[in-house]
Amino acid sequence: MSRARRSPTDRPDAGFTIMEVLIALAVVAVSIVAIGSVMSTNARGVTKLENHVALMQSVQTVLATAIPQRKELGPGRLSGELRDYRWQVDIAPLGGDWEVKDAPWIPELVTVRVRSPTGATVDLETVRLMRGARR
Repeated sequence: MSRARRSPTDRPDAGFTIMEVLIALAVVAVSIVAIGSVMSTNARGVTKLENHVALMQSVQTVLATAIPQRKELGPGRLSGELRDYRWQVDIAPLGGDWEVKDAPWIPELVTVRVRSPTGATVDLETVRLMRGARR
């Protein structure tokens, strides 16, 4: 009996079976899908954050430029548009119906509403003092 010498590729442990290759491909595919999902979620989060920052910058700009100076401040509504962001400023007495008599300064409630082109809205309330009736 002659012993035939087996080549290294004929050994049972020489390579991968088709099942092992398919399982490895499935694991790689699931990993790629998971990474893609994380990247997509990250991109959406970054976009939302950028939109929020732009909205808040518009609110800051409206607060700095749209509200009249103290000497011109009075009850009423102002509105406008700034870089496709619609804004509205409502100025009303702070206490509603209560009257302040003979006070040098009267608090006014200033409500700022800014709406972005995407539909997001920010409402901000602040108090400003206006000159009262002069004695």
